[in-house]
Amino acid sequence: MHAQAFFLQALVYLLAAVISVPLAKRLGLGSVLGYLLAGIIIGPFVLGLVGEEGTDIMHFAEFGVVMMLFLVGLELKPSLLWQMRKSIFGLGGMQVIISAILIAAISMAFNMNLYQAIAIGLILALSSTAIVLQSLSEKGLMKTDAGQGSFSVLLFQDIAVIPILAILPLLAGQVDLGTHVAHEEHASGVSQLPGWQQLLIIIAVVGGIVLTGKFLVRYIFRFIAGTGLREIFTAAALLMVVAIAIAMDSVGLSPALGTFVAGVVLADNEYRHELESDIEPFKGLLLGLFFIAVGASINFSLFAGNPGLIAGLLGLLIVVKFVVLYILGRVYKLKAGQEMLFSFSLAQGGEFAFVLISFSSQNAIFGDDVSGLLLIVVALSMLFTPFLLILNERIVQPWFVKSENQQEADQIDETESQLIIAGFGRFGVVLGRFLKANRIQATILDNNPDNIQVLRKFGHKVFYGDATRPDLLEAAGAENARVLVIALDGQEKISELVKYVKHKYPHLKVFTRAVNVRHSFELQDMGIHDFRRETYDASLALGVKAISALGYSKFQANRAARSFRYHDEMVMSEIYQIYKEEKNRKRYIAKVRKFSEQLESMLAAEQDITIHESDSAWDVDSLRKEIREIYAESLKE
Repeated sequence: MHAQAFFLQALVYLLAAVISVPLAKRLGLGSVLGYLLAGIIIGPFVLGLVGEEGTDIMHFAEFGVVMMLFLVGLELKPSLLWQMRKSIFGLGGMQVIISAILIAAISMAFNMNLYQAIAIGLILALSSTAIVLQSLSEKGLMKTDAGQGSFSVLLFQDIAVIPILAILPLLAGQVDLGTHVAHEEHASGVSQLPGWQQLLIIIAVVGGIVLTGKFLVRYIFRFIAGTGLREIFTAAALLMVVAIAIAMDSVGLSPALGTFVAGVVLADNEYRHELESDIEPFKGLLLGLFFIAVGASINFSLFAGNPGLIAGLLGLLIVVKFVVLYILGRVYKLKAGQEMLFSFSLAQGGEFAFVLISFSSQNAIFGDDVSGLLLIVVALSMLFTPFLLILNERIVQPWFVKSENQQEADQIDETESQLIIAGFGRFGVVLGRFLKANRIQATILDNNPDNIQVLRKFGHKVFYGDATRPDLLEAAGAENARVLVIALDGQEKISELVKYVKHKYPHLKVFTRAVNVRHSFELQDMGIHDFRRETYDASLALGVKAISALGYSKFQANRAARSFRYHDEMVMSEIYQIYKEEKNRKRYIAKVRKFSEQLESMLAAEQDITIHESDSAWDVDSLRKEIREIYAESLKE
């Protein structure tokens, strides 16, 4: 019966995840919010498919946070961590201290005594490592200034859990709730020892983890890898993480912090990538289970009884932490817009709050009514975090971009240039360098202020402005220019500018960047045939180097590339005609596949042909003839 109940619960959790998360992703809400909503739906206050066992599942699922910190540590070498020490201890320390003081002061205004207020301030100063890192990683924002700042603060908060756990029992002795709690039942064996002995044991455990990871683990994994059994390697990786978590927990430290330290130590290990690939699936599933458990644990009956109070406390928590984070972001000089992302990311309560609130309740720092309020406020703040990030992404960040783009365009003093380049990013810079090397002057337009500042330092004369604006294009001399090169980012902007130029300046010869094959077809529909797919030449050049490394001579490799380009252009021309005429998508795809097969056949057949039209560049005799003719002409002059 117990086994059947277990499998039934597993079915409910997995089914909720499989249905809700893809839907949330499709709606642009992110996987974290999908998991949280799934937990709410299957929880006791909606469908009632899961109930009291949610707390036990959350304790199990918290292991996903431990694994996540281990994987984060694997990405950070000790040298990089040392470089981040100022932001970790400076930015992170200031956030925890200031937030804790402000929240404690507000708690005292709600009739909490000093010691209860300190406990609440320390607990609510923490943010959710799981939700923030997962959300930022999913959106590709971890490498931004805000992402790095958020990581620094979260890492300090994980470190801060250790002293907070030590402080809470001291506060317990100052609070009298009229109840007696047997602290011995919740204390570990180490916590019963004198302070200096506890310190020695903690140092020994952490030192053992570092030394084992540095000198012993590689030999263990080398021996296991030699067996060729992938499942044993996976088991060993999980064994290491579990053992470290238990060791850290037994001495009263955060398991997540211990595995993070182990990850940092193993960052230089040759088996790092293997460890990542083996642990990643378990981390993802356990984190998903954790988020579902958080959603299922939200006590909506308590919310229904005190909606105004809980909504007010939730809003107060988010506003206070947001303001503190925003000010610190400005103090630490995060770029415009980045401080908003930083503030929205960390404005919630954290998963460690569940542990600390429970610990505080067990130590009689505050009663069940206060514990219940704190738990639902933390859970709801975690639920609202994905919505805050969506608000930032769709409303706040576009406003910053818009305000930047409203900067006045530069006065253009080169209206006589024969060539205009619209866009000077990665694609445009290479083109600009080529033109400059050949002493060809161009009027260059770009709408990225930071990009322009850097390019000007390297000697490029770049004017700020959006090339899609008619007045700026006119000021750049489009009326008198002969050539316009469009190197903008984004298919829509390129197409928009092409349409305008074809209508307003039909005399301009337009060369443009094509984002992909479909975009190249759209450009041809607009009458533009001088385009280049942005990755085409680079891919072909790399292919030449690759087959040269396989033993092809330089002649064979270059000839293969030239022949491929020659036939590919012919095939693409025919495919374009099909694209225009064919309404049935399936038939279109079938014909494209047929042309691809024909291209392969033609290239294979040409390998046996001695001379081909594309070989002219390798015809030494004709090259010598050309040189002799040029030399004879120069003598006549």
